[in-house]
Amino acid sequence: MTTLVTHTWWMTSRRLKVLVRQPAFVVILLLQPAIWLFLFGNLFRRVVELPGFGAGSYLDYLIPGVVMMTAVSSNMWAGMGMLEEIERGTMNRLLTTPVARGAIMNGAALEQALSTTVQVLAIVALGLLAGAEYPGGPAGLIVLTVAAVLLGTIFSALSNTVGMLARQRETIIGINSMLLLPLTFLSSAFMAESLMPSWMRTIAAVNPVNWGLDAAREAMSATPDWSVVLVRGSWLLAGAVVTLVLSVGTFRSYQRSV
Repeated sequence: MTTLVTHTWWMTSRRLKVLVRQPAFVVILLLQPAIWLFLFGNLFRRVVELPGFGAGSYLDYLIPGVVMMTAVSSNMWAGMGMLEEIERGTMNRLLTTPVARGAIMNGAALEQALSTTVQVLAIVALGLLAGAEYPGGPAGLIVLTVAAVLLGTIFSALSNTVGMLARQRETIIGINSMLLLPLTFLSSAFMAESLMPSWMRTIAAVNPVNWGLDAAREAMSATPDWSVVLVRGSWLLAGAVVTLVLSVGTFRSYQRSV
């Protein structure tokens, strides 16, 4: 276990060094959530006037939605990095080293988790500048960050799995294009669940994006129901563990094929 942790940290550090050497990508990483926050914030700001919406400020309501949408969209492309490693021959060179095989996939997921955390902090700071309030205080913001990281881990691991199995960029692009908007709009990211059609509420109940939103919004409220936070959080954690195990399994399949 100690070896796996050490190797995972080494693999994560390696990927982070590559990330910081691409300043344009880092800027895009931080600007994209800002664009979504102010775009959707201005576009839908009057929906709080609808009877039954249940929120006084759309900005306060929107911030968790943008956080979860960012976590999904940025992590969905993790498989592209895995494909680049394969195409450059870096992956095969890693296989000749004694590095723990699980650490390769764990390092990729951890790098994505750190990137997601930075994005969450940026969105929270922008919200403060725009006048958002966080009644749940630091505890609520911590839950928001953890929920986003767990949600991102699910999609990062799934993207890595697809990359290892399909080994085609077109497959990842197609899946991402097909899933991102339905997953986002079949949740309460931008619209209160009480105002959604019944069939959409049914889908939202099994949508991991909505689990993250439920946990975050509950924790960020003035009087949180921590049982809801724990239940939704446990679902996200279970999903992250299952998808990580799946991604490591597909990596071992790739190893046998080379």
